[in-house]
Amino acid sequence: MSLTRYPAAGVLAAVLSVPAWAAQTAPAAPAPAAPRAAPAALPGTPTPNDGRIRTQLMARNAVTVSSEIAAKIARLPVPEGGSFSRGQVLVEFECSSYRAQVRKAEATLEAARQLVKVNSRLAELNSIGKLEVDQAEARAKEAAAELSYMQTVVSKCVVSAPFNGRVAKRSAAAFQFVSPGNPILDIVDVGQLELRMIVPSKWLAWLKPGSKFTVQVDELGRAFPASVARLGAQIDPVSQSVLAIGVIDGQDAALLPGMSGWAGFNPPKGAQ
Repeated sequence: MSLTRYPAAGVLAAVLSVPAWAAQTAPAAPAPAAPRAAPAALPGTPTPNDGRIRTQLMARNAVTVSSEIAAKIARLPVPEGGSFSRGQVLVEFECSSYRAQVRKAEATLEAARQLVKVNSRLAELNSIGKLEVDQAEARAKEAAAELSYMQTVVSKCVVSAPFNGRVAKRSAAAFQFVSPGNPILDIVDVGQLELRMIVPSKWLAWLKPGSKFTVQVDELGRAFPASVARLGAQIDPVSQSVLAIGVIDGQDAALLPGMSGWAGFNPPKGAQ
């Protein structure tokens, strides 16, 4: 086989004479990817650079009052949004049938106790044996237990407030029949509200219980002085953050659970 030599100029000419359609269909080199922008901070994300943290006001006690017995509601004296004092009646049930059973249990117990007395006297006269006396005493104990149970049921016919607060929601109405476990009222404590916030764990170097800060409440457009009450017992290993609980100094009737705002701290220089 013989090799044909081509002049170098001829090779260059062949390369330069590539058809135009081939040059147009050649894939273009991909442009370098632009650097991805950092995602914007989500609302409530700690901003340690300016010492501001998103916070929310919460009641120390928030309770759902439920029925413990099957009965018809007789009274709901406190309206939705209304205030109440500790010990005040919140719910009263119609319990005439339960009270009748208490009276029946009282009569049964009295009869059982009389039987014990009679049998004890007969046993002293050797008219009956010890077995009859023991059976009478057992029936008296059973009657006493039944009476105690019915008295406990009747005691649940009235639900009293466990603290000073307000009715946040009504889930039932007067004259409505409810079963055990049915929710009736949602109540909240109107005492000193707590501020819950998530702070960077590195703040623990200077953030202590008693540390002062201010809270700008969004709903009121006002600032309130506050202090740290306690710190969480565990650091989140993923976000490197920890729970902090604060309280607003003093009380203000305008503050309500569920309000939110910004807690402003003044960390020491170089502690950011």
